[in-house]
Amino acid sequence: MGTLYSLLAFAAGIFVLWLICKLLSVPLKIIWKLLVNAVIGAVVLLIFNFFGGIVGFTIPISPVSALVAGILGIPGVIILALIEIF
Repeated sequence: MGTLYSLLAFAAGIFVLWLICKLLSVPLKIIWKLLVNAVIGAVVLLIFNFFGGIVGFTIPISPVSALVAGILGIPGVIILALIEIF
């Protein structure tokens, strides 16, 4: 009986570990996607600031502005530019 209980405990532990990994995989995917979008947003802002620096108009790059530009894309950069103007 001791071996049977050990095997059941081992199986239960494996199941709990699998369940935890499944539950945590969804939030990690969301965090990863936000991180990738923030990097893309920062690149778009760098390009905008490069060409905007020629005419004297730049948008400060911060984590918030990078996320806005990354999530919303070009409309996000336009929104940030409008916020910077006003």
